[in-house]
Amino acid sequence: MPFVTVTALEKSYRTATGTLRILRGLDLSVERGEMVAIVGASGVGKSTLLHVLGGLDTFESGTIQIGEARLTSMTDAERVAFRNRHIGFVFQFHHLLPEFDAVENTEMPLRIARQPLADARGRAHALLGRVGLADRLHHRPGILSGGEQQRVAVARALVTEPELLIADEPTGDLDEQTADALHELLCGMHREHGLTSIIATHNMRLAARCDRVLRLEGGRLS
Repeated sequence: MPFVTVTALEKSYRTATGTLRILRGLDLSVERGEMVAIVGASGVGKSTLLHVLGGLDTFESGTIQIGEARLTSMTDAERVAFRNRHIGFVFQFHHLLPEFDAVENTEMPLRIARQPLADARGRAHALLGRVGLADRLHHRPGILSGGEQQRVAVARALVTEPELLIADEPTGDLDEQTADALHELLCGMHREHGLTSIIATHNMRLAARCDRVLRLEGGRLS
């Protein structure tokens, strides 16, 4: 049985001129441990799809199942709890909190979940070391490079030991050399942590490293 199953997903937005349909009966099946790239033109709905998959946005109809959990039948509180425990997110813009250093940003999801400070800090230290930032633990985002900030974001996404990693244009704001290094990191962490990963990207070098490449067009994947 696939780890992620999406069936007949519909998502629309209301605009000043009417209703704009973004996802039109979309189907998706992702096996456990698979790394899938989603490509497509700007504005086609890649971010919307990932936000819906991760429980960050609502949808009108269809079903989403991740493992044994069906998002469709969850209450808002249940969906938040599931998302925080089982899904890690990496976005194009890192969304780090500027007043906190790398360790504090990384451990934040565990602190929010009321994990003991020593456990959260130990996990954050270990992950930041793994992503190559052992010498940047107490640097705030403002003095980290763009690539380093995104590495902190990757560590933060993995600190809760999620099963599913969702990445939305994770290298879109980086230069080519830095992006390639982050590609290598994402692929390595995918294997090392036994993740199932869904990545929306314009970068065809990153897409080519995934197990499958799907194109989003006309509200459907092909």
